Amino acid sequence: MVCDKCEKKLGVSVTQDPWKAGSRSHVTSDTGKQKLSENKLLTAAKGNRFDPTKAAFKKCRICRVSTHHPKAHYCQACAYKKSICCMCGKTLMNTKNYKMSMV
Repeated sequence: MVCDKCEKKLGVSVTQDPWKAGSRSHVTSDTGKQKLSENKLLTAAKGNRFDPTKAAFKKCRICRVSTHHPKAHYCQACAYKKSICCMCGKTLMNTKNYKMSMV
């Protein structure tokens, strides 16, 4: 679970968006910066690509299991149980009357 502020910090998929009208890869004018149907993996800069072998995944602050995102402080299971953002720890919703089970 990620809050709106931390959603911008997440990585972007390298694949092309299938929905052309409102996608990020859609060019609206002839002088657009992107070419249609270009391969993002080949044309993107080498420095900003995610490499899982070099990324340092942190340990969860609650259960000490490794996290799923390199910038996250909490694992997905603890973030769901506590209803907090896994990156910043902000409370997303009140879970007082909910049964938050992992089953």
